Amino acid sequence: MRTENSVKNSIAALVSNAFIMFLGFAIQTIFVKTLGEEYLGINGLFNNIISMLAIVELGIGPAIVSNLYKPLAENNYAQIKSLLGYYRKCYNLIGILVIGVGLLIMPFIKFFVKTEITFKNFGGIYFIYILFILDASFSYFYSYKRSIIQADQKNRIINITHLICYTVMIILQIAILVVTQNYILFLIVKIIFRLLENIILSVIVDKKYRYLKGPAEKMKKEEKQNIFTKVKGLIYHKVGGYLVLGTDNLIISAFLGVGLVGLYSNYYLIINSLYVLYCQIFSALTASVGNLIATESREANYTVYKKIVFLNFWIYGFSAAALYCMMTPFITFWLGEEFLLSNNVLIVLVVNFYMLGMRSSIGTFKDAAGIFYEDRFIPIIESVINVIASLILVQFLGILGVFIGTFLSSLIVVFYSLPHFVFQRLFGQKKMQYYKLYFKYALITFIGVLTTILPYRFISLTAGFPNIIMLLIATVLSAIIPNVIFILFLKNTEEFQYFKEIALAKLNKGRKH
Repeated sequence: MRTENSVKNSIAALVSNAFIMFLGFAIQTIFVKTLGEEYLGINGLFNNIISMLAIVELGIGPAIVSNLYKPLAENNYAQIKSLLGYYRKCYNLIGILVIGVGLLIMPFIKFFVKTEITFKNFGGIYFIYILFILDASFSYFYSYKRSIIQADQKNRIINITHLICYTVMIILQIAILVVTQNYILFLIVKIIFRLLENIILSVIVDKKYRYLKGPAEKMKKEEKQNIFTKVKGLIYHKVGGYLVLGTDNLIISAFLGVGLVGLYSNYYLIINSLYVLYCQIFSALTASVGNLIATESREANYTVYKKIVFLNFWIYGFSAAALYCMMTPFITFWLGEEFLLSNNVLIVLVVNFYMLGMRSSIGTFKDAAGIFYEDRFIPIIESVINVIASLILVQFLGILGVFIGTFLSSLIVVFYSLPHFVFQRLFGQKKMQYYKLYFKYALITFIGVLTTILPYRFISLTAGFPNIIMLLIATVLSAIIPNVIFILFLKNTEEFQYFKEIALAKLNKGRKH
């Protein structure tokens, strides 16, 4: 049942997010053509600032979701109701806090906005910022009910609902941009659909989980203590996570100007869309892994982990090769050469994408097990390294220095935190096993990427093909070469045979129908 739920959730996540990614490119293209790169830069900058407000959530959501796996497995309805009742109170308060904190920091946003642009709509840049605050706060109302869907291994319901709401929203936003070029109306539509999606999911939960109706018992003292302990750890993760992933645009805007934020936002859209798409796969596995941890042995957990990390490597290794080869011709074809960043920047962005992505498999087990408190200081150390390194290197290397700072800070998580706090504890294995797996896959990835890049670079430098032809060549090379390399190296492994059997079984089942 766990495998079936994982497969269904992963397929729903892939399909819905692939379509959402396509819609994201469509709206980004029209946004750039109708409003220009400085509006695009402001949009990216405010998204970064607003993501900082998510810190006030304090990690209550993941802490409660991790506590739902066991009562759901045991059909303990009273405990489930108690957890969700507590969650609702917390999230309503958080929504109000987001508005309050957002308004408090509003006077300081002028220090991050380096632009000559004038905003003529409804009071200018401050009104735009207020709309971002409302959008962020509305994301918390009713959203607590998502947790039971996630913990019950039914994440596909959330994905399908989000796909429908997002599609309608994008259609309306495109119409607004084409007809009126009004950024304010563009944002208002986003706010409306954010709230609408949460209401729809709330109605679905009320119908599907009827036992949630009626008054809930008060949470037990030890259960609250367990949640508070996890929340204490998640506070550090929230703050550290923002400082690592949410400050790039702030530093770029403050030192190099909002126009460069606009250029980077196109690369970010592509890379982050892929990352979010793949995150949905591993997010879809989290509930099943949580059930596994609650019911199976360490040895069984480790066996499943090796399969998931194999999948993790294949996805991100292949994508690293594709990103490097396809990014430049795609950006040129999509927006024009004037929107390109340097090749060195692209290399560092791809390396960061791979290193962040390779955390997904072990991160799935970490989240499912609720390991948030033990490694609470690591994200703070990571963020301090990131900010200091980025602030120093941006002075000498420009935008490249910002991304090198991110790379340097990630090393402590990859090579200390994850093997020390998660790998040993969950699997009872020595850290050396973690390093062997990581470096084996990193080496195979490097070989796959290099053997893809070399023919692509040779063709691009000597053939003189038009950009669209180079994009097609990059696509073909990226689709074939890294996958062939991976098969040659790993065809005899237990993990490869496992996924091969699943693929063949699905293929045969499809033929019968």
